[in-house]
Amino acid sequence: MTDGGFFSLLRARFPMEAPCLTIPGGPVWTYAMIDALSARIAGALLACGARPGDRVAVQVEKSAQNVALYLAALRTGLVYVPLNTAYTDEEVAFFLTDAEPAVFICAPEREDAFRPAARAAGTKAIMTLDADGRGTLIDCAEDNIPYTNIEPRAEDDTAVILYTSGTTGRSKGTVLTQRNLASNALALHEIWGFRPGDALLHALPIFHIHGLFVALHTAMLNGAEIIFLPAFDVAAVRENLKRATVMMGVPTFYARLLADPDFGAEDCAGVRLFVSGSAPLSPETFKAFEARTGHRILERYGMSEAGMIASNPLDGARIPGTVGFALPDVYVRITDETGVMLPPGEPGNVEVKGPNVFAGYWRQPEKTKEAFRGPWFVTGDIGALDEEGRLSLVGRAKDLVIAGGYNIYPAEIEQILDAIPGVAESAVIGVPHPDMGEGVVAVLAPQTGAPRPDDAALAAALERLARFKRPRRFFWIDALPRNAMGKVQKQALRERFKDAFAVGES
Repeated sequence: MTDGGFFSLLRARFPMEAPCLTIPGGPVWTYAMIDALSARIAGALLACGARPGDRVAVQVEKSAQNVALYLAALRTGLVYVPLNTAYTDEEVAFFLTDAEPAVFICAPEREDAFRPAARAAGTKAIMTLDADGRGTLIDCAEDNIPYTNIEPRAEDDTAVILYTSGTTGRSKGTVLTQRNLASNALALHEIWGFRPGDALLHALPIFHIHGLFVALHTAMLNGAEIIFLPAFDVAAVRENLKRATVMMGVPTFYARLLADPDFGAEDCAGVRLFVSGSAPLSPETFKAFEARTGHRILERYGMSEAGMIASNPLDGARIPGTVGFALPDVYVRITDETGVMLPPGEPGNVEVKGPNVFAGYWRQPEKTKEAFRGPWFVTGDIGALDEEGRLSLVGRAKDLVIAGGYNIYPAEIEQILDAIPGVAESAVIGVPHPDMGEGVVAVLAPQTGAPRPDDAALAAALERLARFKRPRRFFWIDALPRNAMGKVQKQALRERFKDAFAVGES
């Protein structure tokens, strides 16, 4: 990596006159245009008094200007802090207090609400940027001298702070270094076979590692055109897939495409690679997508603290229900609670080490210490490695159900439930049980247009499981609650159904 850190590495690959961001129905931004805008925004940030190492917090909608803002932070050595656009005023106030950004950029309509918290956090400037790329940030960029230099950065310098979702407690700021970003981007660019002429269909948000890093970084390293949709829309995705060679999405994207009866192979004629991540891809969706389109979705595995960890191969078997092999220079092991390595096939704690692993949690040294076992980061996921080193995930450690002293892994049960006709998707949780400690509950969402199976049909399908694993209660709801990246919010379900066994057991 060069003296300018990850930004220098990225920018050296820019084919300046080629399309960078193509907005369907809107403008085409070349790499030169995005680079020039990033320099102008960099000048605006520095004019506000921000200096290398300072944080710049951002809660704005997806736009080309937002991408340029991210590049401007990398260019100037500022630490980029993206915030989910769904966060409430109270949640954003917490992040401002914790991160103490020098500059905060938000939507114009929320500026007044955020000003007191920003002032209390010592923020030097609060500026605005709307979904159309207008706001005081751009006004300031036009009024100041562009910063065309690239601030020197060391490999261990902080580049980004990503806040965890905080569904099980206080959100933690994940500190990612220049090396973290570079190692992941270079590895993914290589193993996913990016090549001249590739065009990426981008329908993800860019406040999250998937859309911001995995998608943008790999495409930009390739100098590829990025077809930049504001959000996922089935009709828009189908129309623009005709021009794309690569699409990255969450499992919900693929399920929604399959729900359109007109979607099929002709939509994907020029696509060479579909990638799925951020949440588990069900084997049913994998198989249905292959049957409909002829494409086997490539599932990969990552998290805020380690970027991408593992991936199914570009060439070779992509096995549904697995997330493939560790990335180059990344090491994965499976251990018991004491840190002893477990044999192939036995589920345990997924631990990882490598240049992708984060530097620690922002201003939380005790949480950082708890997250590591020596050089190994304890991911909090439960998984198993086969003899070849292929990783399968069983679930999150916090989602593990312990009933009568037995460990029960929800993913094993969900896989069976999701295959039952009439079930669109399922979530298996543990809730308090007066006798067993925890009781197994299945929460189900119905399949549109299909008859709903009764409890007897559900129980019959689960007979292949040991009795202690089988859900004792079934609940139907219209749709499972999910966060912005499609992950099922099991904590919300545990709270909703916490009294399922308050009066006896089923």
